[in-house]
Amino acid sequence: MKTLKEVKVGQTVTVVKLHGTGAVKRRIMDMGITKGVEVYVRKVAPLGDPVEVTVRGYELSLRKADAEMIEIA
Repeated sequence: MKTLKEVKVGQTVTVVKLHGTGAVKRRIMDMGITKGVEVYVRKVAPLGDPVEVTVRGYELSLRKADAEMIEIA
């Protein structure tokens, strides 16, 4: 299983599944990250947190813990 946390800068990946439950999963979905959507990794902060991505045409910063819950292909 590969997660969004492991993706290198400049790569575009497709979301396969969201792990996690309740409010956390809901928040990720509310940000537009749902199954089948493409995510482009723009930048990763020097210490790896946060990860800046482009989803559905807008930019988004995700904590490493949140990125770990997003399974990609």
